[in-house]
Amino acid sequence: MSTTMEHRGYHGSVSYSAEDKMLHGRIMGIRDMVSFGGTTVRQLEKNFRDAVDEYLAFCAETGKTPNRPFKGSVNVRLTESLHLRAACFAEEKKVKLNAVINDAVEHYLAHAE
Repeated sequence: MSTTMEHRGYHGSVSYSAEDKMLHGRIMGIRDMVSFGGTTVRQLEKNFRDAVDEYLAFCAETGKTPNRPFKGSVNVRLTESLHLRAACFAEEKKVKLNAVINDAVEHYLAHAE
């Protein structure tokens, strides 16, 4: 089961509000706040696609570069001791620290499912 939708490289979240009996979502992974909603799954999916298209059209009209979702760059803050351990491990294995962090996240997510 998926809790996200994809359109033109953008991903949308899906949540349900029992209060107002609505499905809600937002475009994930961008700094701009773009949300959408609907009362049915079909309507939510359509409104998500429309929201992405409208966001990209707005950016084109105003000359703004659209935020690129999940470009693969993330600022990770570690404790000093964990940073040291990871850096030493990378050095010992003769790999980049980024590779160690990428593998650690991959391993964590594989075991979280």
